[in-house]
Amino acid sequence: MRKSRLPAGAANVFQKIRQKRSEAIAQGVELLDLSIGEPKGPALLSARETARDAIMSNDEAMHAYQYNDSPAVSGFSQRFVAAHLTGDLGNADVDYVPISGIKPILGLLPLACGCATDIVTVATMTNPGYPIPANWCDLFPNANHYALPLNTTNKFRFDVGDIESGTDLIMTNYPHNPSGQVATAEWFAALCRYCNDNNIRLFNDAAYCSLSHTKDSTNLSDVAVDYPNLSWAEGFTAAKLIGNGTGWHVGAMVGSKDFIGDIKEIKGKADAGFVAPMAAGVLASLENDQEGIAQYRAMYRERLDLLGDLLTDCGMRLAIKPVAGFYTLWETPTQAFGEAVENSEAFNLMMIDKVGVVGVNFSTYLRYAVCADVASMEDDLRRAFEIADVHYD
Repeated sequence: MRKSRLPAGAANVFQKIRQKRSEAIAQGVELLDLSIGEPKGPALLSARETARDAIMSNDEAMHAYQYNDSPAVSGFSQRFVAAHLTGDLGNADVDYVPISGIKPILGLLPLACGCATDIVTVATMTNPGYPIPANWCDLFPNANHYALPLNTTNKFRFDVGDIESGTDLIMTNYPHNPSGQVATAEWFAALCRYCNDNNIRLFNDAAYCSLSHTKDSTNLSDVAVDYPNLSWAEGFTAAKLIGNGTGWHVGAMVGSKDFIGDIKEIKGKADAGFVAPMAAGVLASLENDQEGIAQYRAMYRERLDLLGDLLTDCGMRLAIKPVAGFYTLWETPTQAFGEAVENSEAFNLMMIDKVGVVGVNFSTYLRYAVCADVASMEDDLRRAFEIADVHYD
């Protein structure tokens, strides 16, 4: 019989919001879309020009599978990772692997920790947070997962005391989506010590590290190399740093040889690598166009400040001031449009239906992104939130 063989209601929050957004557009609602975490506009010219030249190349390697290395772009992974770090890994006992974006890799991590044959317990930063690590774990019968506590009280940085006994893998996400908070060197050091002492593998999704707006932001790689017995890995991607790079599925991972080796084995069975000309373009921007990347970083910071001030003026409460990325996180009002608000999802749906403002509801919070031109939307957004007339008990 032809019917879905998946459980009902299994869509994640992004899928639900995209569906709701499509329905609103079909009904003629003019949207003020702050839900999209995808940069607008073309990638940096430096990336596009280099990719163009690579596409036109007759070099066979440029048009071949890349697998777990990149024959077309010499030293890609090491160079890509190095461009993101403040320190020099130098002679550190690490290994590298190129990836076609972080999102698909997240599903390989529990597999690389043995969940195909054994029970693996995974701790994630998904409440509130990017849901994909938990989504992947839900697909694996042997991958049990739980969300580490993240809230305004702990400033969206969990404590090692929150880690449950028997945890095999911790998947962190700093800078954090959706709070825009970062990990400090001291915080990562405490986590590395705990994982080292308790035989826990540690992974960090560093997708937003190039969009940090504070010097306090530290990558796992800069700290983990000081713990020779720690099993760790960190992933980096071009998707957020070269303008509209979300379609450029290029990145790299670095980590301890045991963990990267296991990832390579699983990944080698799962994909054929990234598109080499795009990798050449990305690397050109990272190594030769930091000025262009800095301009995007400054643009997002200005938009964060603009939206933060605007919505605060309209009565919204910022959960915490973002110091990285392009997201703002807000506490859910208890009243809007003269009605009681049940939860963050209910408020988000009310805003879409009544005034066309689209956000993403995460746990008890609302996320509003600044990938769109917030300045051009300022008057309409102010009018929408004034109509909403939000209040907090």
